[in-house]
Amino acid sequence: MARKVQPQPITTDAPEVVKVRSHRIACDGDGGPLGHPRVYMEMGAAGFVECPYCDRRFVLAPDSTDEDELGAPGAYEGSSGH
Repeated sequence: MARKVQPQPITTDAPEVVKVRSHRIACDGDGGPLGHPRVYMEMGAAGFVECPYCDRRFVLAPDSTDEDELGAPGAYEGSSGH
């Protein structure tokens, strides 16, 4: 009798984890020719959000006050990038 194999879920870690101080962030995959369109994301209550293009995971830093979204790594300051 053949042994029945149960399918296992695919679990992979995020390729890069970036700690931020804001619930609102923007990602363009580091820009340049290998980047992707800039997307803006909101974490909500989850404490993290993953970019739908590059799978980068943005995690809210434990000491964040969420006062200055422009000063957070991964957040953009005007048109010049981060």
